[in-house]
Amino acid sequence: MRLLQVLVPAGKREAVEDLLTEEGIDFVLTDETSTREVDGVAYVPLPKNAVEPILDRLDDLGVERESYTVVLSAETVESDRFDDLRERFSSDDIDEERISRQELQAEATGLTPSFDVYVTMTVISAVVATAGLLLDSPAVVVGSMVIAPLIGPALAASVGTVVNDDHLFWKGLKYQAIGVFLAIGSAAVFAWVVRTLHIIPPGLDPAAITEISERFTPGLLLLAVALGAGVAGVISISTGISVALVGVMIAAALIPPAAAAGIAIAWGLPLAAAGATVLTLVNVISVNLAGLLTLWYAGYRPTGLIEADVARGKFRRNVAAFAVAALVCSAFLGGVTYTSYQLSAFEADAQAEVNDVLDEEYGSYTLIDVDYVLDDEAEFQQADRVAMTRQVDTVVVTVGVPPGEADPDLAEVLQPRINQHAEGEVSVQVQFVETAGQ
Repeated sequence: MRLLQVLVPAGKREAVEDLLTEEGIDFVLTDETSTREVDGVAYVPLPKNAVEPILDRLDDLGVERESYTVVLSAETVESDRFDDLRERFSSDDIDEERISRQELQAEATGLTPSFDVYVTMTVISAVVATAGLLLDSPAVVVGSMVIAPLIGPALAASVGTVVNDDHLFWKGLKYQAIGVFLAIGSAAVFAWVVRTLHIIPPGLDPAAITEISERFTPGLLLLAVALGAGVAGVISISTGISVALVGVMIAAALIPPAAAAGIAIAWGLPLAAAGATVLTLVNVISVNLAGLLTLWYAGYRPTGLIEADVARGKFRRNVAAFAVAALVCSAFLGGVTYTSYQLSAFEADAQAEVNDVLDEEYGSYTLIDVDYVLDDEAEFQQADRVAMTRQVDTVVVTVGVPPGEADPDLAEVLQPRINQHAEGEVSVQVQFVETAGQ
């Protein structure tokens, strides 16, 4: 419920009274003697979903242009006429819960902090996320999301589009661009310092850390996080529900990938840095796209004919721009997903072939390990999976054998069976380890 405090401009008192009476609204209209430009103050209790149509009608009378209106939250209203009013404006869809267009605009503006605070909190959250990733600590990573000030800018661009507020739209985009740059940059600097000062073990491979590797090799499934965050963010802000938890969801789509990109830069892994950066960008774009579509579907747009046409044009333009950008970035993620699938499928097939050969022809042998070398790399690294053109070059099979029973022809036996699952020629090497007690 809401309580409107409307300053009634001089000469508008009768028109305001007629409008509120016609709508069947209980109100109190006081006299105002402090200025000759205001006749009085109207106190109007309204259901939440009735605020926007009433404010639009007051705006048609020129009330908002000549004075101002304050919208306050109200806990309880005891009135038979208010119950009738609530029933008249009730519906079975999202309109039942959504706040007014005017409140939405104010909420989006209020959620965006000052620039200095935004920069400071973004850097802190990125540094904390980097530490959490290097520690492989989900709890620390979640903590970094809680302090990230990203929900305001993420929603400001969408809200600015649908309410035709160019200043809010460009402010949201600017803050998001600066936030991504700051997050990646501060994460890279912090990770470089940590590595240079040997605060972590010198031989640490970030690609071997689960919390990091999944951001080095992003797949299309991660888009669901960003799209869900965008939709949830808009629903939370448009229904007046607390946005704190949804802010964590949006930060989950942006801060950890940005921190992973910074770690990849500090470790000199350009392909992994590219993968994590693309994931960050596509998540930013997806949050904006999902938020914009959800707001428009919810019915947010200006009421004036000309202003509504302008907003509709901006909506189409921005949706098209976000969609094209999302498709371009998603193509990269799709390529990574396909390559990862191919590599995983080949590994599974190769492992199965090795097991079958050993079971069928070498019952006394024990499979110890199967390693995969990509192209010219000496070791197989998870981070290299982001290179969509890389293929397995060599399969190294390590088997345990009883003393004196090593068969040098095992590699030749495995070669054709493994290669039938490969797109190109793959060499097979076998290493024998004598085991006692066989």
